[in-house]
Amino acid sequence: MQPQTIKPYSWQTIADRAVQYWLLARFDKPIGILILLWPTLWAIWLASDGKPDSLVLIVFCLGVILMRAAGCIINDYADRHYDAHVERTQSRPIATGKVAPKEALVLFAVLCLLAFSLVLLLNIYTILLSIGGVFLAASYPFMKRYTQLPQAYLGISFGWAVPMAFAAQANHIPLVGWLLYLSVALWALVYDTMYAMVDKDDDLKIGIKSTAILFGRHDKLIIGILQLTIMALLLWIGWLQGLKWPYYLGLLCAAGLFLYQQTLIVDRNKQNCFAAFLNNNWFGLSVYLGLLVNFAI
Repeated sequence: MQPQTIKPYSWQTIADRAVQYWLLARFDKPIGILILLWPTLWAIWLASDGKPDSLVLIVFCLGVILMRAAGCIINDYADRHYDAHVERTQSRPIATGKVAPKEALVLFAVLCLLAFSLVLLLNIYTILLSIGGVFLAASYPFMKRYTQLPQAYLGISFGWAVPMAFAAQANHIPLVGWLLYLSVALWALVYDTMYAMVDKDDDLKIGIKSTAILFGRHDKLIIGILQLTIMALLLWIGWLQGLKWPYYLGLLCAAGLFLYQQTLIVDRNKQNCFAAFLNNNWFGLSVYLGLLVNFAI
């Protein structure tokens, strides 16, 4: 009797797994990377007075890419029993059975380890803060089961790169660093509430909690108040740092984008709410360009 041979994976099989992992990590949708990258760059430029350390810049840019991918994977793992019932998420790899939950956990762990290996190149303060960052990223997806404010927890999680960037670049976190962290956390609360407005009907059916549901008919007003608070914090930061006119010009453009987002969500149309969410990429870019030119002149 001939011994059984194990067939090696074909190139087609390997390519298929790679595609599914790529989709699971949402590398096909770079908006999530950009919306995390901009506040990270804000922090690095402010902490370094416009002269970032090359290693810090590289580590944080790569770290944003890896941790955003890891966050998407653990989110889909947490939502594996719900995504199939939501129109926007029903085609995701775990929801369709194309990626097993155990595979997703392994991939999440690998990405976190890669990100942590990069942080090990930085100072001990940043390394210690990164442990908290991993905890926040891993726990966020489960918050929508227990709190009406999962978007606020997302803001706390997404903004954690700000104190880390100050720790890495300046080895301490000044008042400006914490003010920036608060503004970024509130910004994430704003754009993720817009994102949640898209899924509101489905979330109500399956029992998922969100600020879009919590805010109810006051959603647009609360978003507007939060946007005003963010602009006030960014103005305060500019005053404390003695920043010049290009920064304030960037803030003026950013304020205009916030006003535009309000016009998009006015009727709570799903497509327009999603467009408002996407528009936050340009908000982040506007603030960064203001900082970039401020320190360049």
